Amino acid sequence: MLKETMRAYLVSQDGEEVKGEVTTLATDQLPAGEVTVEVEYSSLNYKDGLACIPKGGIVRNYPHIPGIDAAGRVIESQDASFHVGDRVLITGYDLGVSHWGGYAEYVRVPAAWVVKTPDNLSHFEAMALGTAGFTAAMCLLAMERNGSTPEQGPVLVTGATGGVGSVAVNILAQQGYTVAASTGKADQHDYLRDLGASDILSREDVSVTDERPRPLLQATWAGAIDTVGGSTLSYLLRTTNLAGNIALCGLVGGHNFNGTVIPFLLRGINLLGIDSVACPMPYRQDIWQRLATDLKPNNLDRMSQVISLDDVTGAVGEILQGKVKGRLLVAPK
Repeated sequence: MLKETMRAYLVSQDGEEVKGEVTTLATDQLPAGEVTVEVEYSSLNYKDGLACIPKGGIVRNYPHIPGIDAAGRVIESQDASFHVGDRVLITGYDLGVSHWGGYAEYVRVPAAWVVKTPDNLSHFEAMALGTAGFTAAMCLLAMERNGSTPEQGPVLVTGATGGVGSVAVNILAQQGYTVAASTGKADQHDYLRDLGASDILSREDVSVTDERPRPLLQATWAGAIDTVGGSTLSYLLRTTNLAGNIALCGLVGGHNFNGTVIPFLLRGINLLGIDSVACPMPYRQDIWQRLATDLKPNNLDRMSQVISLDDVTGAVGEILQGKVKGRLLVAPK
C-alpha cells in the first residue's frame, strides 16, 4: 500500500546554488504515470552526480529527485501489463532527468518505461548492474554484431574501475576475451585483475595530448569499450587494429577529441555510439534477459556496495571526482 509520505533525496535550487538533502515528501507529489513502484534499490551513476550540481547539464527544473535507475515491486498499476506485487526495474528514458527518479521510497512512471525483472535476477543484482551494466552489455553486443570475437586479440576497457568499466571487464573476460584495463587508480590493479583483466594500463598510457599527433600509432587493440572520450578516444582511434570496433559510451574525459579520418580509411575501424537511454523496449528486455543469464557477471558482490539516502551527498562528490570504484547502490529505506 502506498504511504502518504516518503523519504527522498531532493535537489533544490536557490539562485546559482544547487543543494541536495534527505527530506520527507507527500506521495501525492509524485509525477504522473501508470505504474507506482516501491523502490528497493536505486544506484549512483556519473549522470546522477551531474544532476546534483549547478550547471551539470542534466536537470532543468527543480526541485528534483535524481536516480536514473530503480528496482522494486509494483504497488499500484493502471496498466494491464503490470500487477501489484510484480518485480520490476526501470532504467533510462527520462527517469532521474526530467522525471523524478529512484532516490526515494517510491517512483511513479509511465508503463512504457517498465521492465519485468527476470526471475533469476535479484533486485540487488539488477541495480548492481543498472544503467552501467546495461550499457556495458550494449557495448559488447554492438561490437559482436559488428564482427568482434575473442580470437581477434585484446580488448581495452577505459575508465575500468568505474561502474560501466567494472562490469565491462568482467563480462568480456567471462565471454573469453583477453581484456586490458586502463585506470587512473594505481591502487586498484588487484581489483581489476580479480574482475578478469590480464593487463593494466595507466590513464597516461591511453591518452593523446599532442594537438597534432600522428594519425596512426602501432595497432594494438582488436577493440575497445571507451567510457572516457576526449584524449583517450584520440588514442583509441590511432591504436585499434584492422576492422576493430570501438564502443563509445562515456565522456568523463571530455566531449571533444582530436583525430583524422585516416584510421577509418586505412584500417577500416568502426566507432560505435552507445545510447542506453532510448534503447527500444524489445531490445531492452532481451538485454536484461541476457544479463540475468549468460552475460550475468560473476563478480557483482565484489564490485558493489550499498549506501543510504543520507550517504548520497558525499557519494556524489566522490563519483564526480572519479573516486568511486565499481557500483554504489542506493537503498531508500
